[in-house]
Amino acid sequence: MARQPRLAVAGLPHLVRLVGHAGDAVFRDDADRRLFLGALRESARQHPAAVHAYALLDDEIWLLLTPVLGEGLGRLMQGLGRRYVAGFNRRHGRSGSLWAGRFRAAVVQPGGLAHAALLAIDLLALQRGKVPCAGDYVWSSARHHLGLVRDPLVTLARSYWELGNTPFEREASYRRLIDDGLNAADMQRVLAAAHSGWALGDPAFLRDLAQSAGRPVAARPRGRPRRA
Repeated sequence: MARQPRLAVAGLPHLVRLVGHAGDAVFRDDADRRLFLGALRESARQHPAAVHAYALLDDEIWLLLTPVLGEGLGRLMQGLGRRYVAGFNRRHGRSGSLWAGRFRAAVVQPGGLAHAALLAIDLLALQRGKVPCAGDYVWSSARHHLGLVRDPLVTLARSYWELGNTPFEREASYRRLIDDGLNAADMQRVLAAAHSGWALGDPAFLRDLAQSAGRPVAARPRGRPRRA
């Protein structure tokens, strides 16, 4: 059976995940991470998209992006992959692909679930035990959202703007959310969407998205359907 085309929708957030081949590291040092962020910045400029959040872990990459055009997401990721892998291979004297298959991308409903995806990405390094505090991890968007640095790569998501009327209020509100952590149910929903590529949203959002896309956007329930 042919693979179903990846769903990408202009103007909606997308949760994107890239994984290293066979669990191999996609970053060997900080120079690799700087190379990746430069490639991401250039690709997002060439195929316009807002980068709301990112986390660069040793063997995987997480992004929250809103593309201007639906087809722009795939082009952005293709350009990003070509730029980064070519540079990575030159630096480390290797050849071939770096990724475990295609990137996964899940359309995310704006609002609460998009904000949950934002928090999940900024909390990943803490959850993986890489740092004692989310704001200590240099290679994610958490420091920008907490007001510790100004990252020109990051475009603040609408849900972040709604946290307060001033930068100080927004940063303080976000710090409280980071300190509280994301509840287990929301974290599981975000992780499941990132692994599966199915859209993340409430039933009404998923129904409308499926109608407009003309295709399934969520996994069907297991087992036989109930009888009327």
